[in-house]
Amino acid sequence: MYRNISRSFNHKSELTNDVLMAKAPSIFASQPMAGVSGKYTFLPTAQIVDEMRANGWAPVDVQEQRVRLEDRKGFQKHLIRFQRHDIIAKVGEYAPEIALLNSHDRSSAYQIHVALFRFICGNGLMVSDSTVNHVSIRHSGYETGEVLKASFEILGKVPELTGKVEMFRARQLSEAEKIEFAKNAITLRYDDAETAPISPARLLAPHRIEDQGSDLWKVLNRVQENLTQGGQKDYSRRKENGDYFSRTRAITGLDQNVQINKGLWQLAETFRVN
Repeated sequence: MYRNISRSFNHKSELTNDVLMAKAPSIFASQPMAGVSGKYTFLPTAQIVDEMRANGWAPVDVQEQRVRLEDRKGFQKHLIRFQRHDIIAKVGEYAPEIALLNSHDRSSAYQIHVALFRFICGNGLMVSDSTVNHVSIRHSGYETGEVLKASFEILGKVPELTGKVEMFRARQLSEAEKIEFAKNAITLRYDDAETAPISPARLLAPHRIEDQGSDLWKVLNRVQENLTQGGQKDYSRRKENGDYFSRTRAITGLDQNVQINKGLWQLAETFRVN
């Protein structure tokens, strides 16, 4: 995912339309993909971005789905993350965000998810629907105002979200619980934790001093970074033929990214109450 790391003390920098166009041209589609239903209401994501900006939302991150079919290029699924600079971030730690998912090829409704951006590692966590329900708006006779209204409704859930973070911080995990958490996390991406190219212990390894510790919040963030960002080489794991696995790859698929991030948050919720 594209990262604009240059930012103010508490927030990421706003992305210009030129950057959005370079990274996700599908945002600026002027019409839907050929062959969509006559009931499909086309509202370009670019128009939503303009309205979000006018109402205090700054686009700070963007990703576009990779597609192979030529007729889908320029219309495919895309995800934009927004921050409000009038919302005080947890200084040096995280800032609340809203993630807008859409497409112009009928593969996705407008979806609005709540998220957190963690400054230390540059990763974005998405919150599971068990904590804050996402909003889905179909391409069928709606107006821009519906997306804006949903955005502000989700914004009102931020205190609940930050409260959950503090609960995660307060929950100390035993060594056995950390391993169990990592095993469950592995199955969100791989079929079997025992044959996956990365072990629970490697998944729990911190990359920086700030991530060391046994509280649920730190464990969640270590696992999320190692599971989604790739680059992990685990010499304790071998293939059936005895060869070592290659380094793990970063998750680049939009749907998988959302699914795993939300799955990890839901997993943390189950450990919080145990």
